[in-house]
Amino acid sequence: MASGTPSFEATLVRWSGAGGWVFAPVPDEHAPDAAGPFGRVPVVATVDGRAWSTSVWRDRKAGWLLAVPARIRAGKDHGDVVSVAIEVDHARR
Repeated sequence: MASGTPSFEATLVRWSGAGGWVFAPVPDEHAPDAAGPFGRVPVVATVDGRAWSTSVWRDRKAGWLLAVPARIRAGKDHGDVVSVAIEVDHARR
């Protein structure tokens, strides 16, 4: 991730239903300008210092969301606060 990418704090939210995915809501000021196919935008995300290639997507009700897998959360779950940075991955867009 490029130095100087702004970060923000997010409170993790566990989505109810099958799979129980955990998301970090992305504030509008840190979200991509527009959604791509299927509402998704490829990004390089960093959560608490752990980076990976993924996508953020726009939910009509919840806004922009970053799914955070268990291997990245390192024991954190619903209600825990994490430090997040996302950068649009133009090579995959």
